[in-house]
This record gives sequence, structure tokens and C-alpha cells, in this order.
Amino acid sequence: MIEQKSPQPDPSPALRPVRGAARCAVAALALAGAAWVARAVWHIRLATAGQPASGLPDQGDGVHRPLNPLEDSYHLVASVGSAVTAVCVIVFLLWLDRMRDNAKALSGADPRYGYPWIWVGWIVPVVNLWIPRGIVADIHRSVFPERRLPAVVNWWWGLWLAGLAGGVGIIYSDDTDEVIARAYDGVLPLLTADLVIVAAAGAAALMVHTLTTAQQEHIAGRGY
Repeated sequence: MIEQKSPQPDPSPALRPVRGAARCAVAALALAGAAWVARAVWHIRLATAGQPASGLPDQGDGVHRPLNPLEDSYHLVASVGSAVTAVCVIVFLLWLDRMRDNAKALSGADPRYGYPWIWVGWIVPVVNLWIPRGIVADIHRSVFPERRLPAVVNWWWGLWLAGLAGGVGIIYSDDTDEVIARAYDGVLPLLTADLVIVAAAGAAALMVHTLTTAQQEHIAGRGY
């Protein structure tokens, strides 16, 4: 009599923990949003104070006058904000890397964009207009091909692109003294850009929560 072997269950895919990374990403995005709120407050202070009689900090031909206390404090606020934002970017991309690896393990399909694009896709001109969104969209669609992409992804991406166009964005930014000059000349465009970036950070935090929750519920439903 031949003994029949029962079929072996499919091995569980190698999954990376993402809940902790998601919490860190949300916290970092909240801090980045707060940093941009602080910048907006200083933009208002600069506009209210008005341009000094000595003129702009950058007086042309390589000549820079000494900064007054308000301008000096803005340089500090801008530097701290840039450091917080840089940390936020790294934490967000580490979360994205884990989510992408899990999506690949769950779907068995290779991502459209290779690993380096997670990091360089944000800074390479032209392609940075669609590759980062494509990476995020693929994370969701590869696991849930029957579902529509959550609307928060498009809201986040639209706000991100609008922030890039504002001249005070995370990647393409004017010099700090140039931003001070813009605050003296007309603060409304600066405040609009600040608002867009804060909204983009909020949308990104909601997106992190939405995509992470969906993926974790899928993993729990499969019993992994």
C-alpha cells in the first residue's frame, strides 16, 4: 500500500514589520508639519516688521549686510526646520522600503521600479514628477488589484507637487536670504506655499496610516 502524502501548505512569505516604521513616519511628518508652521509664523513676523532701511540682507555683487535679530532668528528656524524635514524624509523612505518589500512578498510580483528609485526617484528631474507616486501606488495595487487607489494618495501627491513649485519646498528651495526678501516684498505667496507643505505632510501621515492598515489587515486575514 502506497502512503499518500498530504499537500504541504504554502510557506509564509518573508514579511518585514511595518507598524513601528509607520508610527515613526507619522510622528516625523507631524514634526515636519510643525516646523513649517513655525516658518510661516516667522514669514508673518518678517512681513509685519517690514524691510529695514538698510535694505535686503543680500545687497548684490556679493555684498551682505549684517542680519538684524529677527532675520537671524529666521535663519535658525529655517535651519532647524530643514534638519527636521531631512530626518522626516529618511524615516518616510524607510517605511516605504518596508511596505514595498512586503507588497512584493505578498503578491509575488516584482515592482515596476527598482530599489534605487525609492531613494533617487525624488531628486532626478522630470521623472520625479511621477515615479514616487508610482512606487506608492504599486505597493497598494500589487496586493489589492481589485481595489481603487485610496484618494489620499492623489491628494498627497498633488500637494507635494504644488509644494515643489512654491520655491520653499523640501527639494528645490530658494536661499534663506532670498526667502527673507520674498517675505518683505509680498508674504502671501510664501504663506500659501507654507500651507501647501503643511497640508502635504498631513496628507502623507494619513496615507501612511491608510496603506499600512490595509496591508496589515490583509496579512492578518491570510494568517501570516
